[in-house]
Amino acid sequence: MIGALNPIALHLGGLEIHWYGVIIAMAVLIAVTLAMKEATARGVNEDHILNLVLWALPFALIGARLYYVMFEWGYYVKHPAEIIAIWKGGIAIYGALIAAVIVFLVYCHYKWLSPWLIFDIAAPTVMLAQAIGRWGNFMNQEAFGAKTTLTYLRGLHLPEFIIQQMNINGAFRQPTFLYESMWNLVGFVLIMSIRHHKHWFKQGEIFLSYVMWYSFGRFFVEGMRTDSLYLAAGLRVSQLLSIVLFVVALGIFIWRRKKQDDPWYLEGNTLKALNN
Repeated sequence: MIGALNPIALHLGGLEIHWYGVIIAMAVLIAVTLAMKEATARGVNEDHILNLVLWALPFALIGARLYYVMFEWGYYVKHPAEIIAIWKGGIAIYGALIAAVIVFLVYCHYKWLSPWLIFDIAAPTVMLAQAIGRWGNFMNQEAFGAKTTLTYLRGLHLPEFIIQQMNINGAFRQPTFLYESMWNLVGFVLIMSIRHHKHWFKQGEIFLSYVMWYSFGRFFVEGMRTDSLYLAAGLRVSQLLSIVLFVVALGIFIWRRKKQDDPWYLEGNTLKALNN
């Protein structure tokens, strides 16, 4: 019995560095490095990736917090001072992704970049970052599922440190963080394995594939979590949004493919002279 892991990575004077922050920072660094390499291969100046990250990260954080607050407004309207208390928890990945997409669209508009191409370059690395980032939830013992048994967890052949970390408030919990992390990792490997096949993807289709893959898996994982945000009708917000995103992404994929006039992903940037 090794017990729960310490969520604090190190102390710097009176400052506590949490593993959650370390893991998220590592995930972003890996994602940006891979995206920059792919951007260069597709004829996009890698500086655009750095600029996008610098703009998108703060807005993504704000979006993640606003999304959470919006669906917990009954509490925050009575405690408005806690709206900015992000250090107490309460952020939502869908809010971060929505905000990041808006930033990408605005940036691409002003820099004369194809948003579909930029989304395609970023999508697989974002999926990898999500897979890594869920381990920050693991260190914080959050984003878990319903109560289960030690026998069940050991039946999954999980390492002992994961099993013991899922012992939360005296009960073993479903490791939903792990289910989502593994789903995203499989999606990342799959997309990375096939995205360079000639005439397989038109620009935008890698991004749309990411949206469909993530939303499909998130729908089922969300159904197992115990910390979901709910609508007034008792519907889980993330499940409803997952359905909407999957259907919309599939519809756009089919509609754009029928147009037959969009460039292939491997053609890369056709506006090099305008955005270098």
